[in-house]
Amino acid sequence: MTAEGPFAVLGLGLMGGSLARDLAAGGATVWGYDADASTLRRARRVSVIAEIIGDDLARLSGARTVVLAVPVDVAPALLERARPHLDGATLITDVGSTKRRIVAQARALGLAHSFVGSHPMAGDHRVGWSASRRGLFSGARVDLCGDASVPPAVWRSARALWRGVGARPVVRDASTHDAEVAFTSHLPQLLSLALSGTLAARGIARQRLGAGGRDMTRLAGSDAGMWSAILDDNAAAALDALDACQATLGALRAAVELHDREAVHGVFGVAHRWMEAGERRRPRLRTVVRAER
Repeated sequence: MTAEGPFAVLGLGLMGGSLARDLAAGGATVWGYDADASTLRRARRVSVIAEIIGDDLARLSGARTVVLAVPVDVAPALLERARPHLDGATLITDVGSTKRRIVAQARALGLAHSFVGSHPMAGDHRVGWSASRRGLFSGARVDLCGDASVPPAVWRSARALWRGVGARPVVRDASTHDAEVAFTSHLPQLLSLALSGTLAARGIARQRLGAGGRDMTRLAGSDAGMWSAILDDNAAAALDALDACQATLGALRAAVELHDREAVHGVFGVAHRWMEAGERRRPRLRTVVRAER
């Protein structure tokens, strides 16, 4: 089972551009849409997209697989704009970091039977077409979320799309996904911002950090517009993650203040056991993957 082409990728930034590159490299026919005309020209010039989709989106009527690769606050409105041209699509998906809202929008538009939301865990702090690259999704987990009415064939197409670019698709409930991603994705981003802001307030330049500090602050360079939309869309879950982390930080602060070395060791013990468990369960990743055709 393979995902069907032609493929229409709406948004050619980091995620959409990388997916379009992989699909084209595998021999698929890819049509592209982007609000930035120069991005479309660049993608066409290097033969990643075969055709440019106009602002009226009418060309979507010939696409079999449609991918919304735009920010989470833009995707619902774009899906509504595209709705009149999607009756011929066998699979409609997105690449947003949150899933409840877009799955609900697909249901409201009568597209639940062909929509499976996707969240590739393969980001970068850089954005735009210039940051896109082949192989971004190789070995990455992709959470798939959809309505209970999605037919098995559509689930198979969604899995095939991501397996074709080397990813590992996993079916999840949208609400469960959004609750968990607040801890696995949003919280690291927020902590990187908090650390960077703290260092900036103390006048400590990033160049003075060691490798660990640079790793921990890398995410602070992420796109503010994209992340403000994600946090707004998933605010309750993000606050839950922040509260949980604040409680842990409070306990650690108390241990340092009281010179309680045993308590500090206890925090390290929890962290070490968590890391060791993760190493034991780490999946084997394929290093060379061709896009399915």
